Amino acid sequence: MGVQWVYPEFEVIRNDTRCTRCQVCVRQCANEVHRYEKEFNIMLSDESRCVNCQRCVSLCPTRALKIVKSNCELRENANWNQDTVREIYRQAESGGVLLSSMGNPKPYPVYWDKILINASQVTNPSIDPLREPMETKVFLGKKPSRLERDENGRLKCELAPRIELSMPVMFSAMSYGSISYNAHLSLARAASELGICYNTGEGGLHQDFYPYGANTIVQVASGRFGVHKNYLEAGAAIEIKMGQGAKPGIGGHLPGTKVGPDVSRTRMIPEGSDAISPAPHHDIYSIEDLRQLVYSLKEATEYRKPVIVKVAAVHNIAAIASGIARSGADIIAIDGFRGGTGAAPTRIRDSVGIPIELALAAVDQRLRDEGIRNHVSLIAGGSIRSSSDIVKAIALGADACYIATAAVLALGCHLCRTCQSGKCNWGIATQRSDLVKRLNPDTGARRLVNLITAWNREIKELMGGMGIHSIEALRGNRLMLRGIGLNSRELSVLGIAHAGE
Repeated sequence: MGVQWVYPEFEVIRNDTRCTRCQVCVRQCANEVHRYEKEFNIMLSDESRCVNCQRCVSLCPTRALKIVKSNCELRENANWNQDTVREIYRQAESGGVLLSSMGNPKPYPVYWDKILINASQVTNPSIDPLREPMETKVFLGKKPSRLERDENGRLKCELAPRIELSMPVMFSAMSYGSISYNAHLSLARAASELGICYNTGEGGLHQDFYPYGANTIVQVASGRFGVHKNYLEAGAAIEIKMGQGAKPGIGGHLPGTKVGPDVSRTRMIPEGSDAISPAPHHDIYSIEDLRQLVYSLKEATEYRKPVIVKVAAVHNIAAIASGIARSGADIIAIDGFRGGTGAAPTRIRDSVGIPIELALAAVDQRLRDEGIRNHVSLIAGGSIRSSSDIVKAIALGADACYIATAAVLALGCHLCRTCQSGKCNWGIATQRSDLVKRLNPDTGARRLVNLITAWNREIKELMGGMGIHSIEALRGNRLMLRGIGLNSRELSVLGIAHAGE
């Protein structure tokens, strides 16, 4: 959008008494905000290009820079706020659909922040996790409803295929193409060291990452990019992506500018071509069709891999999950409307779907009411921000949680929400070689391991405070939750009592 319509959203404040004209900011900014005028020995900034990624601020050796939100705004109007007006200007200029990345930034209620965790006192003593064993290991997949014996009275010990995790958290789907090689390598290395899993997303699996297969979930999306027999056999589990929280009912789109030689080989598409996933799977229009694909994938891998079905959190999610549980799937992943993405239509991202907290509680209760809760495991995703969010999700009925935005934040993301441009200054959501190399995979993997290790320690502390020894004892234990500032209908859907009750 031209600056003639509205003043830039951000201002670059440069302290000339500190600035040494080293031009680090010029070299580090992929958006070409900064430039040096040699004739006058001054630094200038084109603020209309600034996305507030903070790269220049972080690397300025003399702390001469800062980016601030502009206070030069249009006349105040509660109905026509600044963002709304800017978006209308952009569409009036381009005639195109607005695209955005990352999660929904709108001020909808965050139910995690309105749910409190109960603690043990006196009659039900708390547990010291430093001195007593705490079990955070989880198994995802079908669970037997009862003990069974053979004709000789011996217990039947055969279990359905499952995923073993050292803790109830995994790295969610982020495709190679939408994120960089180094970002994917960081996730794979961290998952392997932690004993958890990461998800390929719908972009196939780069040949270098096959050694991490025991900690990899391979995804099958509507575009079937990179899907072949070796790919399916490489992972610990297979995920059918029906939808995601940031764009329910919408397919995927990777711009051709991001499809270089490596991405082309991995996705099995021509170099430089757009990778467009249709909104629906064109072979799935019913639960019966979904069942066919589930069993086709099981047959292709000799029934050795659990199959996950990932869906967005929508208004009838409980009924949908009930059908998926009967389709033969082993695990259901539910993605709430705050889930991140590399690119989505802005109106879809900000207006479609429901919060993961409400969806998760509704699904868990529906499956329990129908007596099929043990037929599937549940994974919750869509803005899981901390260890306490994980504990609350498990108490609402999840077996484990997916994280993605938290993971890329650990890698250095500054949430500037311009992933779709391919100009990620932190080397995460880009395929430009000069930008990719900014993310050191050794450093990235270490930061991810540190984050999840810290969360795991906090989970044990929280469980100890509740007087609970294991994740399994916490799963669906809504007696350990209380709501605050919620109305009776919200409390009813969540299945929890109000604080003080």
